[in-house]
Amino acid sequence: MTGKASTGPIIYYREPDGKPFYSADPKKAADGRDYLPVRASEDVSFDDEPAPVSSAGVGPSAAGKRVLYYRNPMGLPDASPVPKKDSMGMDYIPVYEGEADDSTTVTIAPGKLQRTGVRSERVDRRILSEVVRAPGVVEEDERRISVISVRSDAFIEKVENVTTGDHVHKGQPLFRLYSPEISAAAAQYLSAVGYEGARRRLENLGVPNEVIAEIERTRKAPISIMWSAPRDGVIVERNIADGMRAPSGATLFRIVDHSAVWVLADIPEREIGKLREGQVATVLVRGFPERHFSGPITRIYPHLMATTRTARVRIELANPEGVLRPAMYADVEIATGSGAPVLSVPESAIIDSGTRQVVILDKGEGRFEPREVKVGTTGEGFVAIREGVAEGDQVVVAANFLIDAESNLKAALRAMAAPESPR
Repeated sequence: MTGKASTGPIIYYREPDGKPFYSADPKKAADGRDYLPVRASEDVSFDDEPAPVSSAGVGPSAAGKRVLYYRNPMGLPDASPVPKKDSMGMDYIPVYEGEADDSTTVTIAPGKLQRTGVRSERVDRRILSEVVRAPGVVEEDERRISVISVRSDAFIEKVENVTTGDHVHKGQPLFRLYSPEISAAAAQYLSAVGYEGARRRLENLGVPNEVIAEIERTRKAPISIMWSAPRDGVIVERNIADGMRAPSGATLFRIVDHSAVWVLADIPEREIGKLREGQVATVLVRGFPERHFSGPITRIYPHLMATTRTARVRIELANPEGVLRPAMYADVEIATGSGAPVLSVPESAIIDSGTRQVVILDKGEGRFEPREVKVGTTGEGFVAIREGVAEGDQVVVAANFLIDAESNLKAALRAMAAPESPR
């Protein structure tokens, strides 16, 4: 028997074998066949095709249910108490007794469930971890920098065989100098007069403690003194030569301990709320792509960088081998989340209108109900749900927008006033 002719404009195209693939424009399947056009009168509802009803008005259906009214086939807020056609010639769709009792539940026949590709998954508790990624750069630890200078005018007699890039140890000799002011303070220190004041003067001139101890031991005021390294580290700056005059305050050496370094990363403003001090970050440097370094966030700086709208965070890394060098570029990854399991659903289950978020509950036997939810953090393809569903619920994760559209249509029709009597 020939079916009812399709009417109305073509609204989309479907896969020729009935698979749940659709296109807004003409398209070919993988085997070269054309997608089939679907007109406005075809498959615009999830309802099964109703049995013919009498045109005499609202009456019983073939299943014994009474027709309450007829709704617009295109979802417009328009209803009629009697059968009619819209402007494109499509029949209004009957709404039977019992169908309008629940304005949110949608019932779909098993055949249409398969054709539309509806698929559901269970609501479970999962540990969600979202990774924040940002660029960074390796920097020196400011607390591990020592500047060597003298606090009085002096003359450099001899510089030891150390230069930029050398690693030195605490107490290792660096240079010998002569300073008239230091020599005078040493002589006063050995006299009986002003002992305590003279010692304090030597300390104020920056004379190393081991030099003061040597003066006490030998009871002699040295003509020149040996200056040693105050810490272990690498010489990154040397501004000294044999015989030169060293003015007070001039930087002679700068030594940096690289056994620990900082990584400064610029985090986008929208991500900064996910971070806290103490979180562990993973750092990858481009010079050693096969290695991963990890360390805690020790500081989230209090000001944003106005030009980039980023906040700077500081990560401290141990660097015992010295492979991390200042000014190296780094890629920083920070896993966020509490580490505790939270109620969550796949991201595809969320229908986000911008003002609210909805999931479609699968109530079984082809019945579906939209449910508004409150969402939380996201991570690894899942979204935390703070309110709206319970563990064990089934939510639709594929073709859910079709059910949502049908539910919205049903709710709008139910909210309308009762249809006017025919004239």
